[in-house]
Amino acid sequence: MAQRYHSVFDIIGPVMVGPSSSHTAGAARIGKVVQNIFGSTPKKVDIYLYESFAKTYRGHGTDIALVGGLLGMDPADERLADSIEIAKEVGMDVRFIPTDEKAEHPNSVRMIVSNDEKSLSVLGISIGGGKIQISEVNGFKIQLEENQPTFLIVHQDVPGIIAQVSNILADKGINIGTMTVSRESKGQQAIMMIEIDQYEVGETLTELRQVDHIKQASFFK
Repeated sequence: MAQRYHSVFDIIGPVMVGPSSSHTAGAARIGKVVQNIFGSTPKKVDIYLYESFAKTYRGHGTDIALVGGLLGMDPADERLADSIEIAKEVGMDVRFIPTDEKAEHPNSVRMIVSNDEKSLSVLGISIGGGKIQISEVNGFKIQLEENQPTFLIVHQDVPGIIAQVSNILADKGINIGTMTVSRESKGQQAIMMIEIDQYEVGETLTELRQVDHIKQASFFK
C-alpha cells in the first residue's frame, strides 16, 4: 500500500479561513503562487475550474480563496471572505469559468492573468490537506511543489543565459540540485526550473531579475 502521509501535519491540515483544506487553503496557495510568478497584482483574471472545483467553487469558498491568493493573502488571512470585493476595489477584473473538461486531478484550476504588459497561464492542483502542485506554466509542463526551494525563471531562449544564471548562483554559494530547461522553439520563450539545497538566498532573486532576457523570476520554498 502506498504511503499517503509523511507527517502528522499532513493529517491535521493547515491553519486557515474557510471550510476545506483542499478547496479553500489549497486554492489560496495556488492563487498566491500565481501572483508570485506573475510578479504583481494582475488587472485581468480568467479562472477555469475543473471537475470538483467546477461544481463546488462557490459553496466551498474556492472562488474567494483563489482571488485572495492573487491579492497576496495567506489561507489564514481574515480578509479572504472579502477578497472579491477587494479585487473590484483595486481594479482587478475576475471571471470564473467552470468547464466540463476532464483534468489530471479533480481539484484543478487554470488561471490566466494579465496586465497591459504581460500575461501568464498557470495550471494548479490542490492535492489535499492544503498542499498544492503547479503542473504547467505558459504551456510548459513542470512539477513545482511546496517545501522544495526552487527558482522558476521564464526567459527568452538566447545563447549564454543558462550560464549567466548558473554563474550568479555559484557566486552566491548556492548549489544546484536539479535544473530543468524547456523552450517553445529555438529563440522563443523558455523556462528554467532550478531546485537548490538552501532556503535562504538573500538578494539572488533581485539579481536574477536584472539579467537581460529574463521576463519573470520567482523563488519558492
